[in-house]
Amino acid sequence: MISFENVSKVFAGGNTAVDQLSLEVPDGRLTVFVGSSGSGKSTALRMINRMVEPTSGTIRVDGADVAGVDPVKLRLGIGYVIQNAGLMPHQRVIDNVATVPVLKGEPRRAARKAAYEVLERVGLDAKLATRYPAQLSGGEQQRVGVARALAADPPILLMDEPFSAIDPVVRHELQNEILRLQSELQKTIVFVTHDIDEALKLADQVAVFGRGGVLQQYDEPAHLLSRPANNFVARFIGLGRGYRWLQLIDASALPMHDIERISLSTLTDGSAICAAQAWALVVDDEGVPLGWIDSDGVRRYRGGAPLSDSISTVGSQLRPGGNLSQALDAALSSPSFVGIAVDRDGKVIGGVLADDVLAAVQSQRRD
Repeated sequence: MISFENVSKVFAGGNTAVDQLSLEVPDGRLTVFVGSSGSGKSTALRMINRMVEPTSGTIRVDGADVAGVDPVKLRLGIGYVIQNAGLMPHQRVIDNVATVPVLKGEPRRAARKAAYEVLERVGLDAKLATRYPAQLSGGEQQRVGVARALAADPPILLMDEPFSAIDPVVRHELQNEILRLQSELQKTIVFVTHDIDEALKLADQVAVFGRGGVLQQYDEPAHLLSRPANNFVARFIGLGRGYRWLQLIDASALPMHDIERISLSTLTDGSAICAAQAWALVVDDEGVPLGWIDSDGVRRYRGGAPLSDSISTVGSQLRPGGNLSQALDAALSSPSFVGIAVDRDGKVIGGVLADDVLAAVQSQRRD
């Protein structure tokens, strides 16, 4: 467990970055520090591994005051991921990942062998191991940064705005990757972000920091949304607080509805769509959705128009482990108002309706 006991940090010139911070980060959980720029969240994180020294107060890791631990030894036992990955540009990916085990005395050959396993764990192809950071995409670099932090199997992982410089699509993928890894590894993670949606998606506990490094609320995401401690927290969460609450409710209990499906190989069949305004889902031979089509689209396709001009895009989909927010988005983004639910292989398993999402919300509130 990581604990802050009346911790403050005052920089030269009298600027207070963190003010009397007291909280406990539980073992094996993902805790997010969230706040606007200058709220002290990154400073608080960096005091854990002594990259910043507190002006007053005590920080303990597993009961030991970090002020009495050699900084180098402390950092070798704590994984650290930063924005833009912070990889060493002159080293290959495999050597970047093996850095900490080698510094801890592990033979380089053994460290490299283990590094391949860590690369696979974070979803990277082994062929990338011999490349240099500049040869990777931003998302790949960030995955390498996570792999490097995990290579020595530290019990604690500090992540300082790791995804803030990544485009939204890749950022979403990396968030899901962190959730997957955490479900497997159960690390004690402190994650810093300025994005409240990222905080709510990832966190077991959220600490909201305000101006001057004052902790405004430290709570579970559901309580943060339903019972903000003060006006500052309510304003920081902003409009759409009720909609954000849907992100916290699992969608696995939603009923699955039948969706009319047309195999791409049988799309030219005249009986494909009978009703004038009906929508059907075009799937490939494996059952993966390709797009929605109505009778006009069938006529265009039969007339020689390409498939892309004949069908409407699939839109968002509800995947395994998804939440009510994703289910509602899938339903509302579909031209048929039936959201597509797929399995882990991307194959259609049924449809979800907005009415069922709202019924699930009402059920949650009654409970």
